[in-house]
Amino acid sequence: MYRKSVKISLILVYLVIVAGAVVRMTGSGMGCPDWPKCFGYYIPPTEVSELEFQANREYEKGQVIIVDETLKVAATDFTSKENYSEENWDTYIKHDYAIFNPTHTWVEYINRLAGALAGFAVLIMAFLSFKKWKKRKRITILSWLSVFLMGFQAWLGATVVYSVLSPVRITIHMVMALVIVALLLYLLFIAEEKVKNKVPNRTFRNLMILAVGLTLIQVVLGTQVRQLVDEQVKMLGYDAKELWLANPNLNFYVHRSFSILVFLVNAVLWWKNRKLQLQFGKINWVMLFLLLEIATGIAMYNFDFPFLSQPFHLVIASVLFGFQFYLLLECFAAGRKLKTL
Repeated sequence: MYRKSVKISLILVYLVIVAGAVVRMTGSGMGCPDWPKCFGYYIPPTEVSELEFQANREYEKGQVIIVDETLKVAATDFTSKENYSEENWDTYIKHDYAIFNPTHTWVEYINRLAGALAGFAVLIMAFLSFKKWKKRKRITILSWLSVFLMGFQAWLGATVVYSVLSPVRITIHMVMALVIVALLLYLLFIAEEKVKNKVPNRTFRNLMILAVGLTLIQVVLGTQVRQLVDEQVKMLGYDAKELWLANPNLNFYVHRSFSILVFLVNAVLWWKNRKLQLQFGKINWVMLFLLLEIATGIAMYNFDFPFLSQPFHLVIASVLFGFQFYLLLECFAAGRKLKTL
């Protein structure tokens, strides 16, 4: 039961990554300019009229309206009069972004719902881990650590909004998502009743450590390239895709060149696994997702960002990392078996 709950949590965390990728693709990061609510509502508005001042309306504390391109927050519960009165409202001070786009709002809101669902699943997983306490305390401790990390990730999401999508905070937010994935994969691995025997090989394990590290670096470099694209979108608009990477910066060339190193290291791992008959079957999945990742990157640059290529590129990278990390866990397990022989 516990292991099944870990799998569900892992799937839902990946669902959040998918939702986050769609948020970035559509430029919906500021669709909800406040947190944890959205324009002061648990269920966000669908029409801009809902965010305009209305006479003789009952407002609840915390509800938001837009006045002169500024967010105003109801200071207390009150019923409005015929004219807008400043004394009933506080100016939102986290940032000065005050644009309502219903599509962006609901894309971001669905992203937050996915995050809440994943957090709830992780919490259930942590409660189920108490059954493991007597025999394997590590599982319970790490399960509750994952709950803490989910809460920390939610806070990071809030800081991303408050910073109006700061590139550094977006990068940290993405890396933390991969940390949570790694922790859940580790829990899945150690909770497995029987681990299949693998042929141990120290060189393969060390190369696998390098491969995982290179993938993390590549993800960080990718977020910097994504920031360049975001800036181009703001200046040129969504209808000028052919111009988004017309004049790429150094980060783009480093990211593209670094992919060659990532591919070569993983290709060597695939070759060693076959030649030495190490029985690490997941390396085939690693190569598949790596080739898909390269293909989506080539498509974005050479074919002007085909539909869904951006979220696929990000999601495939996170899935690739997951397979690599689980394979690394298998390598370490094989190494421990070697020591006991």
